[in-house]
Amino acid sequence: MIVVTSVNVNGIRAAAKKGFVEWLAGTEADVICLQEVRSEPEQLPVELRDLDGWHAVWAPSAAKGRAGVAILSRAEPQRTTIGFGSEEFDNSGRYVEIDLPGLTIASLYLPSGEVGTERQDEKERFMAEFLVHLDTLRTRAAAAGREVVVCGDWNIAHRPEDLKNWKANQKSAGFLPEERAWLSRVYDETGYTDVVRALHPDRTGPYSWWSYRGRAFDNDSGWRIDLIVTTRGIADKCIEAHVERAASHAERWSDHAPVTAAFDFGDN
Repeated sequence: MIVVTSVNVNGIRAAAKKGFVEWLAGTEADVICLQEVRSEPEQLPVELRDLDGWHAVWAPSAAKGRAGVAILSRAEPQRTTIGFGSEEFDNSGRYVEIDLPGLTIASLYLPSGEVGTERQDEKERFMAEFLVHLDTLRTRAAAAGREVVVCGDWNIAHRPEDLKNWKANQKSAGFLPEERAWLSRVYDETGYTDVVRALHPDRTGPYSWWSYRGRAFDNDSGWRIDLIVTTRGIADKCIEAHVERAASHAERWSDHAPVTAAFDFGDN
C-alpha cells in the first residue's frame, strides 16, 4: 500500500502559520507533492527545514517568490530530477520527480495562464513540451517495469463536472476548449488516468480549489484542477481517492485542498 497526496500550498510560509505543519504531523501519506511553495529552502520555517521522518526534495523557481514545487517522501528516493529537460521551464519551479522502487512520482505546477496575455502563451508552450515529456516518461517507465504518478496543480478543469460555474467560464483560462482537448490527449494518447475521476466517474467535483473571494468555499463554488494522474497499471490499483476539504473556511491553510489517493499493490 502507498498513499500519495498532492496539494498547492499557496505559499508554504503562510500555510505553515495557518495549519499546514499540524496537517503534516497528522497525515498518513507516504509521499506528498507540493506546489506553489514560493520559498527557497533556506527561507523555510524552522519546523520544515529538517523534517523528522521525511526526505525532502525542493525545486524553487529562479524567479524569487514564485511557483516552486517539492516532494516529501518517507522512503529515501533512489533518484531525484528537477525539471523535464526544457530549456525554458527547468528553472521555473514547476516540475520535480523522484524514483521509489518500481515507481516514479512527480510534482507538477502547470502555469495558470490568462487569456489574451503572454501568460497564456507561456502556458501553451509548457503544455506542448510537457505532453512530449509525459509520453517519453511513460515509455521509459514501461521499459523498466515501472509505473508513473504525476501529482499536481494542472490548472485545467477537464469536464463541466469539474467546476461549478462552467457555463460562465467557457472563455476563461483553465476551461478553454483547447486546454480541455490537451488534457484529453494526456489521457487518450499518452496513456494516463485521472484516478479521482476514475473512481468517481459520474459525480460533480470533488472540487479542490475555491477562490478566496466572496463565499466560494461556503457555497462549494470550486474547480477540480488538482489531479493525481497515473499510468494505467497503477491506476488499476487505486482503491480510494478523495479531496481533504477543510471543515470550514476558517480552517483552511490554502485556497487549495489536499487530494489523496491510496494504491494497493497486494502481493505484487
